[in-house]
Amino acid sequence: MEAKDRKKEFRIGLAMMAAFTAVLVVMFVPLFGDHNGLQYLDALYNSISKGSADYIPDTRRQVAAFQGAPVELEFDLGEAALATGAAVQLNAAGAMVNVSGTRMKVAGDLGEMLNASLDDAAAMYRNDGKALEARYGIEGRRAMYNWWKTIVAMSKALTKQERFKEARLLDLVKSRAVETAYNYYGIEAQKISERWAVVSFSLVFYVIYTLWYGFGILYLFEGSGMRLEH
Repeated sequence: MEAKDRKKEFRIGLAMMAAFTAVLVVMFVPLFGDHNGLQYLDALYNSISKGSADYIPDTRRQVAAFQGAPVELEFDLGEAALATGAAVQLNAAGAMVNVSGTRMKVAGDLGEMLNASLDDAAAMYRNDGKALEARYGIEGRRAMYNWWKTIVAMSKALTKQERFKEARLLDLVKSRAVETAYNYYGIEAQKISERWAVVSFSLVFYVIYTLWYGFGILYLFEGSGMRLEH
């Protein structure tokens, strides 16, 4: 390639990278209230994913098969304050609970306890943390954290008793209800059909922006006399 052509390619590459950098800077400017472009899109995709991640009704149907199933469990939550909070929530679900420091003895209806956790998860999924505050006297996310730790410990205790179906059910409630409710709390759910124009634009922009960067680097390298060899 002639030196003149290389200079032209280098200038094209330099211009493309300058434009790429300018757009990148704009993306970090708070143009959407307190949010920049990246934060806006992150919030948008979180709200869209929440609109399709409500597994609580389906999980409740699976829990119904264990309504009336009695359990007697012993486990350690590793923190006295956590054990005290969990005891309040399990008592509200109709369980008999004995707390000694960090250790707990729980006896009750497995279905009732899990339904109580699902009721709380459903409230949090609707961003109604105040319902849990009124029920237990603690912040909603703290109550969900208590459920998460308790369900993990109960699942391990059931596994030791070789009650594997019940243990798998607890793991399901934890992952599909408690965790999702905790993680999506405060986010307003949206359907992708309501925001298809913005979503389509963001995806097309991402592809073009990535290609723009790639070609900019390519022109800079070739304009500098460097070439990829097979």
